[in-house]
Amino acid sequence: MKQELVHVLAGNSFAVSDAEGDMRPDPQVPVGLFSFDTRFLSHWVLTVDGSPLNSLSRDDLEYFETRFVLVPGTASHYVDANVSVIRHRSIDDSFNERITVLNHSARPAEYTVRMEVGNDFADTGEIAGPRPRPVTVTRNPRQLRLRYQRERFSRETVVTATEPAEVDDAGLTFRIKVPPNGSWTTDLHVQMVLRGEGSRDIRAHLEAHQQQVRADMREQLRQWRDRAPQLSAARGAVAETYQSCLTDLAALRYTPLAYAQAVPVGGLPWAMTLYGRDAIVTCLETLPFTPELTPATLRALALAQGGQLDDAHDEEPGKIISETRYGESAAFGDQPTSLYYGAADTTPLFVVLLDEYELWSGDGDLVRQLRHPARMALDWLDTYGDLCGDGYLRYQRRNTAKGVINQCWKNSPDAIRDRHGHAPAFPRATCELQGYAYDAKLRGARLAREFWGDPAYADRLEREAAALKERFNRDFWLPERGYYALALEPDGTPVDALASNIGHLLWSGIVDEDRAVSVAGHLMDDRMFSGWGVRTYADGQLPYNPVAAHLGAVWPADNALIAAGLRRYGLDLESARIVDAMFALAERLPGPVPEVVAGYSRQVTKYPVQLPSAGRPQSWSSGALLMLLGTGLGLRPCGENLLVDPALPDGFGQVDVLDIPGRWGYSDAHARDRGPRARGQRRRLRR
Repeated sequence: MKQELVHVLAGNSFAVSDAEGDMRPDPQVPVGLFSFDTRFLSHWVLTVDGSPLNSLSRDDLEYFETRFVLVPGTASHYVDANVSVIRHRSIDDSFNERITVLNHSARPAEYTVRMEVGNDFADTGEIAGPRPRPVTVTRNPRQLRLRYQRERFSRETVVTATEPAEVDDAGLTFRIKVPPNGSWTTDLHVQMVLRGEGSRDIRAHLEAHQQQVRADMREQLRQWRDRAPQLSAARGAVAETYQSCLTDLAALRYTPLAYAQAVPVGGLPWAMTLYGRDAIVTCLETLPFTPELTPATLRALALAQGGQLDDAHDEEPGKIISETRYGESAAFGDQPTSLYYGAADTTPLFVVLLDEYELWSGDGDLVRQLRHPARMALDWLDTYGDLCGDGYLRYQRRNTAKGVINQCWKNSPDAIRDRHGHAPAFPRATCELQGYAYDAKLRGARLAREFWGDPAYADRLEREAAALKERFNRDFWLPERGYYALALEPDGTPVDALASNIGHLLWSGIVDEDRAVSVAGHLMDDRMFSGWGVRTYADGQLPYNPVAAHLGAVWPADNALIAAGLRRYGLDLESARIVDAMFALAERLPGPVPEVVAGYSRQVTKYPVQLPSAGRPQSWSSGALLMLLGTGLGLRPCGENLLVDPALPDGFGQVDVLDIPGRWGYSDAHARDRGPRARGQRRRLRR
């Protein structure tokens, strides 16, 4: 069993350590202190009199703050130790650690406290094997400075202590005398300097700074929670999960360089930056609860929208970014991620989010401000997105050496396979991309007619959407199987795999009404539905693997869209099963909702199985639980009013949500489950 890892995070800065608070490089896990895709501490180890410390307890105070209670020695003899150590750790724009040594004896005691410090300035993408870098070390009696520079790219770690220390190139040593039953304390402050500016002498103000920053962050978290709707539920775990997800979303906000507002990062540990897809989906999931995430995200994505043809970065005019990185590999083009556009779904989803935000908020000003980026995105669908000229949105990477192979949400290299394991040719047209394009055109038409004063453009978009829906239901439907193909090859050959992508089609509304029940039946049968959620890929097909992220595992974000799609077509019982399964998953796993869990049957494992590579917290996983809650409550904007049309799972009991924000001001939702219902009972079709 691997030892537990402990993290603190704030925005895109985070620290990962072992259970004692120490950091040592691990080729499998990003252990250390990171910010803007660079590791600023790779070695951070505390000893007392040369002995390592062992954990007695840990208090996770908030996402940005934790406390370790430690004693020297091994587990065989530390029970009667005369000394203990408290490490109080926090992170904000810097990394802070208060070390308190407690003397439990009746006599004064002398100790040697040592903090070993080292750094490799590794890029986040090379944790498995960082390349050697020349690190310059300078020091004074209270400060150790580690600096790496490559041309104009500079990163610096500055460690400052409030108490005098013997500072050498590998750390700080404190030789202390502690009175009987007394204590000694020092504060260590680690600045992460991005451009090599000289750091000011902060020692005199360090303690006040740390206390003030922590107080400010606690207040900001309190305000964030207070602004969100207040929820109470008869099933207590529902309310607990709701609060936990709100906290995760607060933690995963950061302000990109050269931008003034906070946007969601993807999540810990590998995606602590702006991912276009993750951010858009997170905003769609959370509009009834944390709508303030959306306008900042839309503006940030519009600012970074593609404006030229650039093969290295998969950039095209009108295209919305896939990700942006700040590390060394991005700065020097070792990876094309400084601004990378290798995603075919972000561009239509940008238009979908803009329209959905206006429906909830009534913010027509933002729609008018973003008219040009939205129209560029819509134009991209029919120019650079239609690679075969057949009216379907497809993808094929421009950067053939380092670009992402699959540029849909299932972006692992082997994610798109037919039922026998065959990989289709490029350019690929996955089914959910067509649904997104259809939805974007209809929504763009509404925006053009109501806000951009262009009814002719609106009419054209509506005609194109209708033609796409007709063509899609002809070419993608597999009548002998009763579901839609996962994708089309360039010659129109269907990729006949049964995959969760068909649930996104329900969410987008491109499915013909008389086929919705058949699609839902496949999603909810034992091949697809594990009991913890819908698998990404159906059991019984050759490539199926329950621990493969996109060939059999279960994603909360995927399931949130599927459940919303089922309700859109009036399939309330099926939707409620997914809502129930996802909340059961969240209740059984301590801590944040993971990015993905294994696709094992719930009857076999009795417990959701986490995958080692799965990140947590993840913004679109935490947001997924909020979307599932909104789906169960049936929350939808209806003109100037909030529609509440509940279809909660059995066992949820009463659920009350107060002060849901929107164009109506604030409104409440009250609902309870209806108890056992007939298996075949469904609601009216909602379009």
